[in-house]
Amino acid sequence: MLGRFFHFKISPLTQRRFSNFRSNRRGFWSLWLFLALFTITLFAEFVANDKPLFLRYEDKFYFPVFVEYPETLFGGFLPTEADYRDPEVASLIGEKGWMVWPPVPYSYDTINYNLPVPAPAPPSADNWLGTDDQGRDVVARLIYGFRISVLFGLVLTLFSSLVGIVAGAVQGYFGGLVDLLFQRFIEVWSGLPILYLLIILASVVEPNFWWLLGLMLLFSWMALVGVVRAEFLRVRNFDYVRAARALGVSDSMIMFKHILPNAMVATLTFLPFILNGSITTLTALDFLGFGLPPGSASLGELLNQGKSNLQAPWLGITAFMVLAVMLSLLIFIGEAVRDAFDPRKTG
Repeated sequence: MLGRFFHFKISPLTQRRFSNFRSNRRGFWSLWLFLALFTITLFAEFVANDKPLFLRYEDKFYFPVFVEYPETLFGGFLPTEADYRDPEVASLIGEKGWMVWPPVPYSYDTINYNLPVPAPAPPSADNWLGTDDQGRDVVARLIYGFRISVLFGLVLTLFSSLVGIVAGAVQGYFGGLVDLLFQRFIEVWSGLPILYLLIILASVVEPNFWWLLGLMLLFSWMALVGVVRAEFLRVRNFDYVRAARALGVSDSMIMFKHILPNAMVATLTFLPFILNGSITTLTALDFLGFGLPPGSASLGELLNQGKSNLQAPWLGITAFMVLAVMLSLLIFIGEAVRDAFDPRKTG
């Protein structure tokens, strides 16, 4: 019953596109691998954390991942949140219960004070990929850094695509003076030095996730304007558009209900590459020191540490490999999406 329902709902064109996407084995498996990595990092607090997933003390269960418990609850002296990595606190809990730790018992900002050598420490059984120059676990910072990079890229891609589609639709549909003025504005706006603006603004306002997102949105929306504009210029004089105007259909209805679906085919093929560029931009800004606040989990910051600590090659190599795998997966997915929407293969 369920299969017949979906078969009825999915159009033959959509089925052919999905079949073309699956036929690109490299892109198809890259999608699943990327989704698996992203899903793991979405639940980073349950994979890498300096707090137990849950513990049992005096026949009661506690969940430090969700709730902050004071040290006095476990027989300690401090009314502040318990430091579960403290040997004294661990001993108190161990006398009357037990703790279950995540696979990586470090968060992105946890400093390992028990290193056998000065930081940055090489890979070991305790720190699988070593530590950075502040004694923070590299695996934990990679997990959290991967998540924030992908989330930043997804949010920036979503909003920049929305703005770019609307701008391109307005240009292409109305044409004439509107198109001319918009094109001149885009030429001027795209020529502004983004990096210099970031340097200037970073000296006034401390950058954070949303601040960077808003600033990058000011310049990233132009990626899809040309594609959408060209499609609207091509379609706006078709017979069905003229007929809709003659029937009194509003311009907004014609633009976004009748013409936009035609432009979305070309738009969707660009989205994985825009996501790739968004992640690369954040990484570059973090590498230069104009990205996320100091101490944040960041792949660009880890690359910068690798440059500054050449005696610790595991830092640079690890960050490079993670970025190379992430960006390569997105490129392969983009190629598969492009093949799926290729009119020569779906016609």
